[in-house]
Amino acid sequence: MRQSFRALAPLALLCVALPLAGCATSRNKADRKYVARDVDSLYSAAKDRLDRRQYKLAGALFDEVERQHPYSVWARRAQLMSAFSYYLARDYAESIKSAQRFLSIHPGNKDAPYALYLIAIDYYSQITDVTRDQKITGQALDALGEVIRRYPDTRYAADARLKVDLVRDHLAGKEMEIGRFYQRRADWLASSIRFRTVVEQFDTTSHVPEALERLTESYLAMGVKEEARKTAAVLGANYPGSEWYQRAYKLCQEHGCGA
Repeated sequence: MRQSFRALAPLALLCVALPLAGCATSRNKADRKYVARDVDSLYSAAKDRLDRRQYKLAGALFDEVERQHPYSVWARRAQLMSAFSYYLARDYAESIKSAQRFLSIHPGNKDAPYALYLIAIDYYSQITDVTRDQKITGQALDALGEVIRRYPDTRYAADARLKVDLVRDHLAGKEMEIGRFYQRRADWLASSIRFRTVVEQFDTTSHVPEALERLTESYLAMGVKEEARKTAAVLGANYPGSEWYQRAYKLCQEHGCGA
C-alpha cells in the first residue's frame, strides 16, 4: 500500500533551506540523548539521519528540534519532518501523532493539507487483507474523505480520490468474504444482508456482479423467488456477458422463476 511516496517526498525539500553549519557527525546513540544544541546543528543532525535512511532516529531528532526550540521557525517544519520520518520508518502511530500535533497548533498553515494527507496515508499503509479486522480500513476511508472535503483542489485530494476507490473495493471484498462464510453455513438471511450491502453501498466496486449472483442464490435458498428474479434481472441488465449472470440465469431457470 505504500504508493504515495511521490506525493509525500516534496516535504523533504524543507531540509534543504536550512544552513548545514554544525552538522552532527556522531555515529552513536548519543544523538538521541538530551543535549542542548542550537537549532541549526540539531535540525541538520536530523536531516543527516534522514539522508542515511535512519528514519526512526531522524524522527526523534526532529522531535528534539521542536522540544528544545519550540518558538523557532524550524519547530513548525520539524513537526512535519518528524511525521514524514516516522512514516518512512513505518511507525505509523508516531507519524499520525506528529501530524495531528502540527494540525492542532497550525490549523491554517499552508502545509495543513499535507499534514492531513499524511495522516490518511498512514492509515492507508496499514490496510491488511480482507480476512483481518477492517477498522484501519474504515479509518483510512474517513481520513481520505476528510482530505477531499477540506482541500478538494489540491494534488493531495486528487490522489486521495484514487485511493478512496481502492479502499471501497477493499471494504466490499470484506463484506463478500463474510457473506460467503454465511453461505457455507447456510445462514441465508445473514448472507443476503452482506451481499445487499455490497450492491447498495459499494455499487461502483468490482464485487457487484458476484454480489448480485450470490444474492440471487440466497433468495432462492430462502424461497423468495420474486426477489431472486428481480436481482438476476438487475445483474443481466448491467453485466449481461458476465459469468455471474450466466450462473444466476441458470439458477433461476432451475427454480422456475425466470430471469
